[in-house]
Amino acid sequence: MKKVLIIVCIFVLNILSVSAATLPENVVNYIKQEFPSAEIRFDGLITVNNTLYLPLFPAKCNNIEILEIKKTAPDNKKLKDLPDIVVFNNDFVLLRVIEQDNGKRTVLYQNTPFLEVKTGLLPQDMLVPKGLIIPANIKTIIGGLRIATEEEKGLKIHSDLVEEKPINVTVKNDIVSTVNQLKNKVFYIITCKSKNIHVMPSDKSKPEYALSMPSVPIDLKSYKNFLLITAFGLNELNVISIADEAVIKTFEFNTQPEEIVIDKIHDLAYVTTPDASAIYVIDLKTMTLKQKLNVNGRCSKLYLTNDAEMLIYVDKNTNDVWVVELFDEYLIKEVGIFPNVSSIAYSENKIYLASRTKNKIAIVDYVTLTEIGEIEVSEKPADMLLYYANLYILGANNSVLQVLNTQTDKITTTINLNTGVFATSIYKLDNTNIAVITGARAGKYSVLNLDKKQVIKTLPIDIPVSKIVILNKVKKISK
Repeated sequence: MKKVLIIVCIFVLNILSVSAATLPENVVNYIKQEFPSAEIRFDGLITVNNTLYLPLFPAKCNNIEILEIKKTAPDNKKLKDLPDIVVFNNDFVLLRVIEQDNGKRTVLYQNTPFLEVKTGLLPQDMLVPKGLIIPANIKTIIGGLRIATEEEKGLKIHSDLVEEKPINVTVKNDIVSTVNQLKNKVFYIITCKSKNIHVMPSDKSKPEYALSMPSVPIDLKSYKNFLLITAFGLNELNVISIADEAVIKTFEFNTQPEEIVIDKIHDLAYVTTPDASAIYVIDLKTMTLKQKLNVNGRCSKLYLTNDAEMLIYVDKNTNDVWVVELFDEYLIKEVGIFPNVSSIAYSENKIYLASRTKNKIAIVDYVTLTEIGEIEVSEKPADMLLYYANLYILGANNSVLQVLNTQTDKITTTINLNTGVFATSIYKLDNTNIAVITGARAGKYSVLNLDKKQVIKTLPIDIPVSKIVILNKVKKISK
């Protein structure tokens, strides 16, 4: 066993507040007090009650003991009235985005604009609603910001441009007629061959359209209303705003980034760069690069424990398994060599390592870092999902799920899937007891109730699935 302190590089970003789009804390608190459900995007765009506001930063933000509204247009309005212009007593301004009868978007035209508006500046990294019209007498608020025109194609392409060939399948009668947890959901799907992110409503079997990418994706994850994606041949990670259906942020690396895991407890993303033997940490609240962790080997099969205190990965060159303790100055521990690991899980101070070729799950006591047993499972275990004390193990060759109790380390249940051969991944819907099982060659997917350990629905899908993200429908900003 080896213990090593990881070298941590911390990125100090000396960026002007306008570029970083960090709204003053007292402005954020004021908005949240009036509208607790208001969304303030990392680039500064504000959404309250389906109304968009653009922030304008003053040349100098005055330090005010008590933040108040100085003036509005129309006059004498409160923020809850959603006025067209709000000027605070620190000269910070909110401009309401107005949708005209012809569908075009603009902001209020004033014959004599407020001085605070004329001298204000939009965040220079903001993804502004496409086609936004800024009145000529306040064009200076744009600065160097580029506003996309309505004619620009963007990422969205029609479904007839989707590159996958439909798969004809027959689905037996469903156990239940509906799955409430899938209502008003959208599937975002990547495959092993297409460059597109396929967008499919949950009540359909075919994508309605796709989001075009420059290269075949490697990994796809979500954070709130954003997609994070890596792709072959690109030394970058792109962040897509689902509301805009556009790239809102790009992180550049010296080598190709591959796998992504999301820490929803601390709002972080961990991104592997195997060729650099590093894991990068992204602050998802501000969408900034926070740290670089130099690790051992070429990181693959990255796994974050449910308490977000440890990362576990496999060196793809040596099959060595390593643990990074995130709570202890990034201490790294060597677990041992385990061949052909296809999936990792952690529960009850034990590491579970699925071997795709041995058809076994190795169990390692993390306290002593010794292997304490092996469990034979169905052929070609491809993926695992921990749900409380139950570890769901997906056998690809026979399309079965086995449920292992992590307290006793015994298989308690075997669930047959009605999807044919080679189910390859299991995806849990956030804040539900529902999981979706998909296959890279299947024309069906299964919906599983994790509490009942039962397949409750089998549905057709006309493209194979490499990775899938399932999110709520989002109101689109760009049209």
